[in-house]
Amino acid sequence: MDIGTEYRAWRSRQRGLKEARLLLREGRRVLGKYAHRLTPEATVKVREAIDALSAIVIARDWDKLPAALNGLDDALDKHLSFARKSTVREYTESIGVAVLIALFLRAFVVEAFKIPSGSMIPTLQVGDHIFVNKFIYGVRVPFTKIKFGSTYRKPRRGEVIVFIYPKEEDKDFIKRIVAVEGDSIEVRDNQLFVNGKPVPRKHVETECRYEDYLEEGGRWEERRCEGWLENMDGHEYTTIYDKNGTARSWPEREEQKKWTHVPPNHVLVMGDNRDNSHDSRYWGFVPYENIKGKAMIIWWSHGEPEGFRVKRLFHLVE
Repeated sequence: MDIGTEYRAWRSRQRGLKEARLLLREGRRVLGKYAHRLTPEATVKVREAIDALSAIVIARDWDKLPAALNGLDDALDKHLSFARKSTVREYTESIGVAVLIALFLRAFVVEAFKIPSGSMIPTLQVGDHIFVNKFIYGVRVPFTKIKFGSTYRKPRRGEVIVFIYPKEEDKDFIKRIVAVEGDSIEVRDNQLFVNGKPVPRKHVETECRYEDYLEEGGRWEERRCEGWLENMDGHEYTTIYDKNGTARSWPEREEQKKWTHVPPNHVLVMGDNRDNSHDSRYWGFVPYENIKGKAMIIWWSHGEPEGFRVKRLFHLVE
């Protein structure tokens, strides 16, 4: 016998063995569950067919395996056909259970998001795919803003969150919390101050460049920047500003001063790409009820604009 023939014979035996084990599992299950609906004679015939196939599987008697398989299959069809699941039904039930579990996880535990813009560069790149922890700030009732347990773990400074944009509630935004309820905040010449104290930071000396996607023109553009490593309540991350840009202060206008003191049950957010982020400095606070969850990990990141070159996998978001 040549190697090819021997291999095919081995594969055939393995398939038969797998089918036998599945059929034995099914036979024992339905007999144990529905034996009370069978006559004593039928129960004996099914049990004998199960024992015969089981003995052949143990002995690895390949010549007798097909006949024993057919024997048990016929016995189950004759006496327990009402209890056997069709292949279609088994697949349908398995898929249904998987879909229900996926919907439950998405609604209450973890949801996937894709980063559409460069407002969180360098922490999150355009096209990054992330998982968001949806239960950390309380469990939301699907399709509503009703939450349970929201007071158990409140949002904290430095955390990156996904939230419903207060001005257009069909959009989701992702930004970093820089102030929580009761805080006062301002920016002086690009330096962030919380409750009158500067957020610790140090200048990043290495060259700063990044690629940003321009939605208007549908193209990628390289930009030069200046980086600062900030540390907010134990969260260390890099913020960037346009290279040779003018240092900015905030609030810039008198009407923006109302946004410098955070009210109860709200947070104030900014993007890490400080000169290119549409955030609380322009439209105000984020209510707790709008927060969907905390960014957890980057599970896929492709290196645009070069193409689908993997940059980071399962990278923690800080």
